[in-house]
Amino acid sequence: MSIRINVKELTQVLDITPAEQNILLVGQHGIGKSQILTRYYQKKKLTVIPFFLGQMSDPGDLIGLPHKNTTTGHTEFMPPYWWPIDNQPIVLFLDELNRARPELLQAIQDLTLNRTLAGRVLPAKSRIVSAINAGDEYQVIDLDPALISRFNIYEFVPEVEDWIAWAHKVKIDERVLTFIQKNSIFLDPPQRSETNDEHIEKTPDRRAWVRVSEIIAHIPLIEAAHIKTIAGIVGVNAAMAFKKYVESAQTVSGDQVVLHFTKALAKRLERLSMQDLIYLNQQILFWTNENVNAMKPGIRKKALANIEKYIQYLQNADQREVI
Repeated sequence: MSIRINVKELTQVLDITPAEQNILLVGQHGIGKSQILTRYYQKKKLTVIPFFLGQMSDPGDLIGLPHKNTTTGHTEFMPPYWWPIDNQPIVLFLDELNRARPELLQAIQDLTLNRTLAGRVLPAKSRIVSAINAGDEYQVIDLDPALISRFNIYEFVPEVEDWIAWAHKVKIDERVLTFIQKNSIFLDPPQRSETNDEHIEKTPDRRAWVRVSEIIAHIPLIEAAHIKTIAGIVGVNAAMAFKKYVESAQTVSGDQVVLHFTKALAKRLERLSMQDLIYLNQQILFWTNENVNAMKPGIRKKALANIEKYIQYLQNADQREVI
């Protein structure tokens, strides 16, 4: 059994692991493996080259195309389109490793052991990271044990809080964000055994909720047509739960408390449950952490005064647990 890690721990593993050692991540589809890796290495100024091996029918995309060297008469492989001509280190992200064709796996064997591909050596300090999707149809043992032995293997299980913190940072629609805070069961797809294999069934995942946010970002009132559209993105069950939430929610956002605390807003707070107020506290913390350094002195002073008003409201309402 592989060791389980979350987003923070994955970052630590990437920091600690030498470039010469290969990493294999096992996890459900749609949980952000490729996005997280790409963001991490881009901050390190490294180019990430992704390959979705299960979709590759032509090994030439990875290896390059053969041609005859007219001088030697030997067959050689031309460098593939992605090969770094400046000899700078790169990151090869090999997704869906256990769905790759046998001829691809043969090349990857050499790549992971010797850092060579069709006779060419990867630039020094280049990294190889691979991933497979967890589930009944994605078993590590289906791969050659000799290949598996060349990877450090981790089961990547990002926490809900990881996604919420990221979603605040990239300005995911507030309705999607608070829905997931209260209904985290709909953030990730169910295990394969929980779904119906007899037909294609759409289930929610982290990428899907980003697409929902993009659709409703500028729509103040969500109607039946929007819910039907959302159902095609996250599935019927998640869409209906989201519909029920937006119809009943009395939302107050963190930035409203910090920047615009008024008597009218206090009246709206009266309609929130204790759990709603706890979620609101989370939003206030996330929003403040993201924006405090950019605040002008006058705005900062106003924000502090508004947070004080909010805490005073909670005291007057005897919401000690929330405080």
